[in-house]
Amino acid sequence: MKFLDHLEEWIIATLMGAATFIIFVAVVHRYLSGLPIGWLQDELIQINTSWAQELCIYMFVWMAKFGAAYGVRTGIHVGVDVVINRLSTPWRNKFIVFGLLAGALFTGVVGTLGATFVWEIGHTDQTSADLEVPMWLVYLAVPLGSYLMSFRFLQVMVRFIRTGELPKHDHSHVEGLDEEVQGVKA
Repeated sequence: MKFLDHLEEWIIATLMGAATFIIFVAVVHRYLSGLPIGWLQDELIQINTSWAQELCIYMFVWMAKFGAAYGVRTGIHVGVDVVINRLSTPWRNKFIVFGLLAGALFTGVVGTLGATFVWEIGHTDQTSADLEVPMWLVYLAVPLGSYLMSFRFLQVMVRFIRTGELPKHDHSHVEGLDEEVQGVKA
């Protein structure tokens, strides 16, 4: 399971970093192309960065789908639980399990519909406008991210049934800081 956790985090971080870098390069290119320096404009006009915006949009879609699954696993999704927390423990637990099952079912259905769509579009010659990559590759984010999110709902549910604990994100916690502080004290 740790491998999947790290792969998920690595994919999100890589997409975020790459998208930031690509947009930065495209903006700098656009800015420098507008400077009234003849030789610079001539050189930069030969470099085509029209694909950068499309690629970043696709990267953000993939990032969002995998980020949603990460959010379920770590408990960072916003939830309204005022009524649930006022219930007695047995009823509260039943509603939590029901909610997690409903989330797994919904994302599983979205994943299945997405997989059907990807299968159908994979049998066409549709490509993206600027990158000219097959569109089924772009849309593959929907079934993969949705199935991963469904799996994460089930994972959280099993953990909740076993331990009674839900993932809780501590906004004040900085990963690795405890080890750093211990190293300084030693």
